[in-house]
Amino acid sequence: MLLQLLVALTFAAHVKTVPLFDINVVQHVTHNPETLEELFSDDMAVVQGDMLVSKNRNAVGKSWPTTDLPYDIRPDINDKKEDIMAAMAMVSEHTCITFHRRNSTELDYVLFRPGKGCASNVGFFGGRQFVYVAPSCSVGNIAHEILHTLGFEHEHTRLDRDGFIEIIKSNIIKGMEENFKKLAGKTFDIPYDYSSILHYGRTFFSSNGKPTIIPKKDIKDMGQRSRLTDTDRKKITLLYNCGAVAPAGNTEPSLISIFPF
Repeated sequence: MLLQLLVALTFAAHVKTVPLFDINVVQHVTHNPETLEELFSDDMAVVQGDMLVSKNRNAVGKSWPTTDLPYDIRPDINDKKEDIMAAMAMVSEHTCITFHRRNSTELDYVLFRPGKGCASNVGFFGGRQFVYVAPSCSVGNIAHEILHTLGFEHEHTRLDRDGFIEIIKSNIIKGMEENFKKLAGKTFDIPYDYSSILHYGRTFFSSNGKPTIIPKKDIKDMGQRSRLTDTDRKKITLLYNCGAVAPAGNTEPSLISIFPF
């Protein structure tokens, strides 16, 4: 009995030391690298699909204080560097968002690091924030995560979504229903966009291969990860007060800086 108690206490202590938004404790639930299980921590954060969300909902969706985001790339994902650079270029194209390699004096920055899936913190909260990149993450998956970093939530969670899609709860993996919860994020009075890079596909979190989301229009590319739509770019422009459309940002590769992580 004493041995069992010691094991239980050791396990509990380990759980309490899980870092905030540590995606290394989650696993895939489908073949899509954005569909992840719950974060293994009950007091630090919750996961909604690929979004690492603070329990303090006031922190979600806060925009960065700059349109030129500092970033760094961990040396142990060098094999994904080209995809990361291409994803940043995708986000920068026709928006005012740019990226530059973080210098040692910049404390607020995005760090691309290895993960078991594609995931990101949502919005700005200061300090080093992570975008997790698995080997299976495509350029479009990474661009999707960067939009989460900028403060955007999934399109299918809009409060007005019932006029556009039907959620088939009976097909959702048990315990994953949270990923289809409506959220009071900003819509900017922009029409619902089935093709947004932030929209789930038809079978995300499906328990049986059948649809979890059915569009009420004949849409072929719902859940696409190949491009930002005009609506995606317009939301960025409005959230970041871009004004006139800006040229593509600075995403030229530079030497990878090494910091103690």
